[in-house]
Amino acid sequence: MPELSRFYGIVIEMNYDDHAPPHFHAKYSGDEGTVDISSLEVTGRLPNRARRRVLEWASIHQDELLDRWERASRHEPLPRIAPLP
Repeated sequence: MPELSRFYGIVIEMNYDDHAPPHFHAKYSGDEGTVDISSLEVTGRLPNRARRRVLEWASIHQDELLDRWERASRHEPLPRIAPLP
């Protein structure tokens, strides 16, 4: 799974040819959540602090995430996205 970003121990990844709706995976300390890019709804397990940081990051980079989803569907390289400061 290509890595899009990494910050505060959180790894953001996106699969090529993944199922709809557009989403990404956030991993932190053995836990993993899936985040719907449009609604920012999280499924899976992420500690509250990591969840808040992932959602803050995703809200800032929503357009870039949708772009990466489109690129992934075409099997194109996925440029990295800036982490949270």
